[in-house]
Amino acid sequence: MRRREPATGRGRPGPVSRLPRWIVFLIGVPLLSSAGAQSPGPPPSAGELEVVATGIPRPAQLVLDGHTLTVLGPGLHGDAAGELYHVDLGGRLPVDLGMRASSRLGFSEGRTATLGSLALDPVSRQLFLGEENGTRIYRLGPDGALTRYATGLHRIPATSALAVDAQGRLLVLDYVDRTLAPGEDGGTRGLEPLREDDYRGPLLFRLTPDPSIVLPRRLDRAIPLFPRPGGPKPAGFLGYLVAVAPLPAGEVALLEPTGALLRLRPDGSVSRMGRLPSGHGEYNRPSMVSAADGSLFVSGGFHVPRVFRVSPAGAVETMAQNLRDPEGLALDEQGRLYIAESSQHRILRLRIGAPPWPRGP
Repeated sequence: MRRREPATGRGRPGPVSRLPRWIVFLIGVPLLSSAGAQSPGPPPSAGELEVVATGIPRPAQLVLDGHTLTVLGPGLHGDAAGELYHVDLGGRLPVDLGMRASSRLGFSEGRTATLGSLALDPVSRQLFLGEENGTRIYRLGPDGALTRYATGLHRIPATSALAVDAQGRLLVLDYVDRTLAPGEDGGTRGLEPLREDDYRGPLLFRLTPDPSIVLPRRLDRAIPLFPRPGGPKPAGFLGYLVAVAPLPAGEVALLEPTGALLRLRPDGSVSRMGRLPSGHGEYNRPSMVSAADGSLFVSGGFHVPRVFRVSPAGAVETMAQNLRDPEGLALDEQGRLYIAESSQHRILRLRIGAPPWPRGP
């Protein structure tokens, strides 16, 4: 019997990847050098970082729940929607997981869409998982079964497209270019005024936990957080965003593939927050996580072998370099950053020092 392959891959930049995962798994990527904003003294290289776990094929996304680090990856054979690995950070490290997943997540209802984004509900401790370039978000129950949590999206980026803010609300990125998602419905309610301008751009939803809402939630009928109906019309954006992270005071950080960082304020206005170093082409499959002081940690993703820290004012510092496809990130309460080094099939840990910029009052 012919083995089913994932419908989407992890290859060329852009919102829709076509290169099969197994090809990328075999060939890896070359190391590239680049110039970026540097803190005093050279940042650590991959060999100087602490290795936490090995034997995880192509680790993509990370979430941290107490002393347990959960890793999402595509798996070895392309015959499942994804695999989860659990790393006990309270035990002896590093641990070799031997390419043996803690759980394998099967394809849902005959679909062959793989899972490419991950977020943790801090109250229920359940995981949210988004289809890679797909239309659905799932919730993983205590029994290990996937249930549909939200539908009606267009294209969920295979990056930090899901995040949970301090109030327990789920942030969801959606890519809306109808040339890539033909045959969808008439559009999201409330955005009718934008249609005359032929809006082609991203949507951001923020979902408040509400047990009275029947699942799956229909996001094609929901009003987005961005662009806000009746608010400023979005202008000057590329066709999609590749990462989202909550910030203090109800703000949200967004990342464009050019490396431009945007700040979405509670009133719906958007301003430039900063920019990652240029010269790499597009940032493809980066991840982003925020710290309590409002700074951001951003991984370079495919072909950008660095991890950056961005101050609330937009100053960029290189935290680690010479990595091979750094993707998922997680930050613990002790100020340690966990990095999924995808092409090396391992998880690294970096103790971050005090930022080089003055702290607020």
